[in-house]
Amino acid sequence: MGTEEINTIIPVLEEMRAKGMNLSGPLPADTLFQPKYLDHADAVLAMYHDQGLPVLKYQGFGRGVNITLGLPFIRTSVDHGTALELAGQGKADVGSFITALNLAIKMIVNTQ
Repeated sequence: MGTEEINTIIPVLEEMRAKGMNLSGPLPADTLFQPKYLDHADAVLAMYHDQGLPVLKYQGFGRGVNITLGLPFIRTSVDHGTALELAGQGKADVGSFITALNLAIKMIVNTQ
């Protein structure tokens, strides 16, 4: 099945904990999304798009924010597709866009 968890993920988590970060895990994607894990969490880091986003959409479609890590700039995006069929009609719900934009602004302020 691979050794990424043992050789890479756990050592990185231990290093971050040693620097003072309060982290849980690693946890399996099929059991992570339960109140006992999420009630005290500020964020969830999924190793793959398809592990985290379906649950995020199920729990709060239109209110979630996807954050891309590892880039030299802040990138947030809505938790849904582009809905091009709604463009220019005034029918699209902009709630997720506003949430993603506000989070990006907050992240920028916190990095200064």
